[in-house]
Amino acid sequence: MPEKMRQIPRIIIAGTHSGCGKTTIATGLMGALAARGLVVQPFKVGPDFIDPTHHTGICGRSSRNLDPFMMGKDEVLRTFISASEGADIAIIEGVMGLHDGVEGTAESSTADVARILSCPVILTCDVKGMSRSVHAMILGYTTYDPKVSFAGVIYNRGGSDHHREMIGTDRNLQSLGWIPRRDELQVKSRHLGLMMAGEGEGMQESRKIVEECCDIGRIIEAASAAPPLRTIFDDECECKPHLRIGVAMDAAFCFYYTENFTKLRRAGADLTFFSPITDPLPDVDALYLGGGYPELHAAALEKSPCRNDIRKAADNGLPIFGECGGLIYLSRSLKTAEGKYAGVGAIPGDTEMMNRFQALGYVDGIVTGDSSLLPANLGFRGHEFHYSALYPDSGCRYAFTLTRGKGIMDGKDGIVEGNITAGYTHIYFTRRFAEAFIAMATRRQSE
Repeated sequence: MPEKMRQIPRIIIAGTHSGCGKTTIATGLMGALAARGLVVQPFKVGPDFIDPTHHTGICGRSSRNLDPFMMGKDEVLRTFISASEGADIAIIEGVMGLHDGVEGTAESSTADVARILSCPVILTCDVKGMSRSVHAMILGYTTYDPKVSFAGVIYNRGGSDHHREMIGTDRNLQSLGWIPRRDELQVKSRHLGLMMAGEGEGMQESRKIVEECCDIGRIIEAASAAPPLRTIFDDECECKPHLRIGVAMDAAFCFYYTENFTKLRRAGADLTFFSPITDPLPDVDALYLGGGYPELHAAALEKSPCRNDIRKAADNGLPIFGECGGLIYLSRSLKTAEGKYAGVGAIPGDTEMMNRFQALGYVDGIVTGDSSLLPANLGFRGHEFHYSALYPDSGCRYAFTLTRGKGIMDGKDGIVEGNITAGYTHIYFTRRFAEAFIAMATRRQSE
């Protein structure tokens, strides 16, 4: 099949380090472009769940993660091209510092994604406490990897007009903005990151400051100058929907990779979204309980009739896949600083919220145990980040063996109980993973 090229205007908002202001600038730019009538497709480098919720709320299009470690480079390109269909411009928010990747390597860094997508980069520099030294820093970032192309720099958290004059804006890289320090731009956070979309006001101010202080026209020009991309043809066939999968989606369960839904739909799933806090369990053939903040809604989850609905369905053999928050909810109980709350009780163990994170980082694993949902030797990758600890009963069976990551304990993850598999890993679904999940649910449907 002949190779096709796609012209997609695109730009990456990168930073010198975490906390330099790239989220404020990326979301502000998305809002400013959308206000001009442009269809904006948002993306986030890395495994983060929270920033994409802000992107989606601003742009009205689902933000997608771009993570070479979890996805592979071809999947990054394929996802980017597919998600950008119908958009006028793509805005990609970077992660950490520009060159910060897995275990000190370049893999899955913002620079890695910039290379894969041949995407120009706007560097965000926090200039508080600096003057001309910022140009030495910019020079280092822009020459460190000659394969990364730069469109310009945005100076953030600037001071007085005199401060701006001391720095100057015409040294190593074209200036695309000067943003003064403003406390209202600070976005509140909690133990797993920033507040979710709709919980704070900081994001609402970001559009105003970007429109006021950045050169939107030149940013659009830089994005439009990005070279055409080689299209990777997708040989996956899309199955007709033939079973229903319930997906928990509310304030307690909101951490999902959008591409996981795409994979499940292509494998034949009709997804039914519901709230375990307020809704009864819908009539479904399988259940997907993602991560989120069940600890913040433990009292409501305990009182909701859905908890008993799910327990009865589990006892009757409903296939259930749980990730992190889903694992917590499926356990017998959750202990927090406010008290102890009953869970579904379908997993033989109890959970407790701790004062510091218990695991953080990428996961690489394989299905080695007796999971009714997934075949043995199926490999997967994902991410874990949680403040809870699960205390399983002795004799628990585990589906996953991790070569990278902690899991529930000592590199074991994915407790198996009947037709339930639940662990701490947020798995990025491959085509085979989604098809295996669908196949199990299909077998259960025919019984």
